[in-house]
Amino acid sequence: MAGLQLLLYPFNSNIVVRTACCSVGTVLPVYATFKAIENKDQVEQQKWLLYWAAYGTFSVAEAFADKILSWFPLYYHVKFAFLVWLQLPSVNGARQLYMSHLRPFLLRHQARLDQIVEYLHREMYKFVSTHQAEFKFAKALFLKVMASVHHMVQDLVHPGQREASGAFRGPARRIQDSQSDDEGQGILPN
Repeated sequence: MAGLQLLLYPFNSNIVVRTACCSVGTVLPVYATFKAIENKDQVEQQKWLLYWAAYGTFSVAEAFADKILSWFPLYYHVKFAFLVWLQLPSVNGARQLYMSHLRPFLLRHQARLDQIVEYLHREMYKFVSTHQAEFKFAKALFLKVMASVHHMVQDLVHPGQREASGAFRGPARRIQDSQSDDEGQGILPN
C-alpha cells in the first residue's frame, strides 16, 4: 500500500514513476516472455507477442511526442496506468489495441510496408558489406577497450593481483625486488 501511495502521490519525483514505468513496461514483460517461451506455452506467447507489438508502437509514438507530453502533469502516471492496462488479463488491453487499431492499420498498409522493409534490409546489407573493414576495426577497438576496462576494474577490486602481462606485480614480488636491490648495493636484510 505504501508503494502505491508513493507512486500515485502527485508531487513526487518523476524518477520513481519513470522507474516504475520501465519495470512494468519492460522488465516484467521480458521475464514473462521468457517464461512463455521456455514453457512452450503458445497462449502466453501469443499474449506477449501482442503486448510487444502494442508496446513497440507506443514506444515509437512516444519517441516523437515525449518531449511535449512529459511536460503535462501526471504524464508518467498515465503512462504507467496505460502499461498496466496493456498487460491486465481481465481487460486484455494489448489485444484490444492490436485488434482495433494496429492490425487494421498494418493490413491496410502491408504492401507498402513490405516494400519499405525490403528496401531497408537491402540498404543495410549494402552498408555492412561496404564497411566490413570499419566494422572489424570497431569490433577490435571495442574489445580492447573492454579488456582495458576489465583490467582497470580488476585492479581496483584486487589491487596488485594481476601478473598476466607482467605489468603489475603483487606485494610479495615488490618485497623480493627491494631485497634484491638492497643485496645488489651491499645492504643485507636483517
